[in-house]
Amino acid sequence: MKEFLEDLKNGIDRKEGAFTPIHLEPEEPKLNRGEILRYAGFPAAVLRARGKGKEDESYIEIPSDEELSKKLEDVIVLTKGQLTFRISYVCAKIDRDADGYPVLPFEQHSSDLKRNLENCKGVIIFAATIGAGIDRLIRRYERTSPATGILLQGIGAERVESMVDAFNELVKEEAKKAGLKAHPRFSPGYGDLPIQVQPHLLKLVDAERRLGITLNASLMMSPSKSVTAIIGIE
Repeated sequence: MKEFLEDLKNGIDRKEGAFTPIHLEPEEPKLNRGEILRYAGFPAAVLRARGKGKEDESYIEIPSDEELSKKLEDVIVLTKGQLTFRISYVCAKIDRDADGYPVLPFEQHSSDLKRNLENCKGVIIFAATIGAGIDRLIRRYERTSPATGILLQGIGAERVESMVDAFNELVKEEAKKAGLKAHPRFSPGYGDLPIQVQPHLLKLVDAERRLGITLNASLMMSPSKSVTAIIGIE
């Protein structure tokens, strides 16, 4: 990534190694219990913000319900050893077509993605997953213990989103070191970027072989707790 960012800054377009997927197995991010409850749909988990010096630290207030808190801790234990954190990404320099749309390795004419990638010279395209273990747990418990199933859904969503957020922050930091700026990630299904680009994006990062991600007829990913996205570099 560092070499790509330096080349991007200096206007160098290297052909060798272009679109070669890079595999990461990041450390498990710190668990955010409030976010788990929010993803699980508990209205008592209210988003609040608190100022801290020059920085603003956002956090979720966890309900004081002791029974819910204990249940959550018990469900967290169920996930130990069941999650695998993996990312595959490619770096690409981008051009613009006659209408100003970014030219990517797959066809698309999304106005929302065009706005997101405004002024960008390149992109990092990635897929991320926490594996199939969480799906097996959800299937095991969703009928016999719906509350457990709901909390497992929340844990899965929080885990994959936390991993992806950490990766996005890594890209931002590396881009800043190179004198560049990383844009917020943008995923298929956001705005007018159709989900139909999903197969092309997954193939680009070799997601089936490297991450075990496949698509069903409705273009839904398996494992379900997986994310694909594009990060623009300006």
